Amino acid sequence: MKDFLLSTQDGQFRSDARDFLQRELGPRAAAIEDREEWGEVKAVIKALGEGGYLKLMFQDLYQGSLSAPGLTHAVILSEEAAALSYAFETTIATATSCAYPLHRYAQPEVRDQYLAGIVNGSEIGAICVTEQNVGSDSAGMQTTIVFDSATNEWVINGFKRYISNASVADTYIVYGISNPDVAPQKGMSAIVVPKGTKGIRFPRTYNFMGRRGCIVGEVEFTNCRVPANHLLGQVNEGFKIMLSMFNFERVILGGSGLGVARSAFEIARRHAQQRVSFGQKLGCKQLIWNSISEMSWRIDAAELITYRAAKLYDSGHLSPKELMKPASMAKLCSTEAATFCADATVQILGGDGLTKQFGRAEQIYRDARALTIVGGTTEMVKYLIASVDLPEIKINL
Repeated sequence: MKDFLLSTQDGQFRSDARDFLQRELGPRAAAIEDREEWGEVKAVIKALGEGGYLKLMFQDLYQGSLSAPGLTHAVILSEEAAALSYAFETTIATATSCAYPLHRYAQPEVRDQYLAGIVNGSEIGAICVTEQNVGSDSAGMQTTIVFDSATNEWVINGFKRYISNASVADTYIVYGISNPDVAPQKGMSAIVVPKGTKGIRFPRTYNFMGRRGCIVGEVEFTNCRVPANHLLGQVNEGFKIMLSMFNFERVILGGSGLGVARSAFEIARRHAQQRVSFGQKLGCKQLIWNSISEMSWRIDAAELITYRAAKLYDSGHLSPKELMKPASMAKLCSTEAATFCADATVQILGGDGLTKQFGRAEQIYRDARALTIVGGTTEMVKYLIASVDLPEIKINL
């Protein structure tokens, strides 16, 4: 089913991206996983930037062979990267998610100052949304963004957690409440904060069960001041920016899930055709071929839904609200496929699936578990889908 929705040019881009990542990321993937070497992550990001791969979402900046670069190609890149190292792919996906609102909503002088380094691979970006009581639900956001007219600056105070690239990013897109007297959706703003700004601190990084080599941690803002022109879009329009960013992020996560699912499936498929048990190849057993077939159809279904969402996005005909459902479905189907395939692969491999000495199955299992949580949990994206399908009632979360 591969590339059913993709053009010949899209397919050639996949082949080129796969070769590039096999050459640049493949030899470094073990060091990223086993020793969490950030220098290896940075080296691949730099190579991607120099190769033009981080400009795929920005047609005015892109100078490669694609006639119409867009989210479809960013998803292909994420899929191919995640197949080799989901930890690494998380880093570039986050950086791209930071570049997107910079490119679309920043004032020209701010965009020129911070975007170039991210898309050429010399710098890293981060997005600051999540708080102690804030994930997909922004109503409890405590971070404040207040304008000081005396100094013509925005002042940020708040605490963010589970922030990918925290402490290693050069540029942070921060969401906070700028008008506490209205609903958060109408009183939220987004601001650009460079790493060296006084008042920004990184209390700690987290130690996760998977995605080793991906740096995730906390970011604290204490009377952190940035110039007035660092506001993205208009004041109190941060929720609109966040919504468009979430659509982008969820389709990208569809590619991430596909890459993880595909890498697990290949391990299981190979093992089922080689391992002999009770005088027969393992794949001859009904329970095994049932698992293999279910992995296969889940991957194909997720692929169709994910690339449909990417193509819809690239068409430019749908509003962020209209894109919410296909983007949520892409995220749901692909990440659920990834966790299913990772679990089934470990089960098919038995003891070999639990040990590093016999390959990547255990790593993929640990990595995959994050996919149904980050970027909107499975439960949250199901709510978003249902809210579109049931427009005449108000669904309670």
